[in-house]
Amino acid sequence: MKQKIKKASLDDTRKFMAQKNIAIAGVSRNDKKFGNAIFKELKSKGYNLFPLHAELESFSGLACYKDVALLPDEVTGLLVCTKPDNTFSLVKAAAEKGIQNIWLQQGAQHDGAIIFAREKGINIIHRQCALMFAEPVGSVHNFHRGINKFFGAYPK
Repeated sequence: MKQKIKKASLDDTRKFMAQKNIAIAGVSRNDKKFGNAIFKELKSKGYNLFPLHAELESFSGLACYKDVALLPDEVTGLLVCTKPDNTFSLVKAAAEKGIQNIWLQQGAQHDGAIIFAREKGINIIHRQCALMFAEPVGSVHNFHRGINKFFGAYPK
C-alpha cells in the first residue's frame, strides 16, 4: 500500500523562509529555467544564496558548488528546482550534510525523497511555489497565493 504524503503546514513554510543561507539546486545556463528565476527573486529579497550545479563554475557572479557535501556549514536550507530524477540524491546528501530544511519546488516532487526526509525529521515542503512565501510577495506570486487560498491548496 502506498504511503500517504502529508502536506507541509504554513508554519513549515515560514520556518524555511525565515532562513537566510539557502542553497539552490537547479540554477542553469538556460535563463528561462525556473531555478534561475527563484535565485534572482530570493537574492533581491536579501537571501544569502549558494548556487548548486555539478557542471557550472559560477552563477550570477557567485561560485557554484558541485555537490551538497561541499556547501559551507552556514547553509541551513536547500531549495530543489531540478527534475524529480535528481531529487532523492539531493535530499539524501542534504540529510548527510545536516541540512534540516528542504523545499522541493513544484516539478521537483519525489515521494521517496519526501518520505525519507520526514523519517529523518527534516522540514520538507513540496507542491508549493517558494515565491508565494518569500515576503514581500509581489504581482503574479501574490495572485497565485490568492488562487491557492481560494481553492484550499494554500497550507494551513
